[in-house]
Amino acid sequence: MNISNMPLRDKLQQIIYFILNPFVRLLIKMGLTPNMVTTIGFLMNIVVAIIFIFGAEAGNRGDLSYVGWAGAMILFAGLFDMLDGQVARMGNMSSKFGALFDSVLDRYSELVTFLGICYYLVGHHYFLSSLFAFIGLIGSMMVSYVRARAEGLGIECKGGLMQRPERVVLLGVSALLCGIIGNYIGDYKLFIPGIPFQVFESISIFTIPITVLAILTNITAINRLRDSRKALEKMS
Repeated sequence: MNISNMPLRDKLQQIIYFILNPFVRLLIKMGLTPNMVTTIGFLMNIVVAIIFIFGAEAGNRGDLSYVGWAGAMILFAGLFDMLDGQVARMGNMSSKFGALFDSVLDRYSELVTFLGICYYLVGHHYFLSSLFAFIGLIGSMMVSYVRARAEGLGIECKGGLMQRPERVVLLGVSALLCGIIGNYIGDYKLFIPGIPFQVFESISIFTIPITVLAILTNITAINRLRDSRKALEKMS
């Protein structure tokens, strides 16, 4: 397949698929169906939420190891989120219900993951960050909903900066880095003279990207809505 003329995002996706294809063939030989792979990814996201919740209950505010382990699991679950579609294509097992099942469990996975994140942040009194996490959840759901509703009206609606793969990578990498860096430097806090609040602490490695996600997902949803309106006006 010639990928030289593809957009950057599609090029990266094809490169990742090329790397993962041997594993995909192994899954097919093991008899796993796309729906099984989708379900495994969903169950892993439940584990993500459990890690966050356990971190809120058993960990202390300065212990960021739970965030790191949750980040690693987010990325691992995201891997299976990519594999289900490839298993369907390479194993000739594509179906309309499979596509619906994948979309539904993707939404459940994000809801469960953000439940764990919000629980962790509230449990350790990061109330402002928990608010942004909830706004990020709203934006993530609306990005997917606007696309689904537009496609139901016969409009292609796939653009935007914060589609699901980007959200998974941003959350997973930031959480993993937060856990790793926090493990080495601890709960670092930066104060600047004259400013009555701390400017930075280790958890910010995770919460700042969440804030970025909250803003960009909602911008993406609004832009998709605007583009859909233009497309509908041209059709009428």
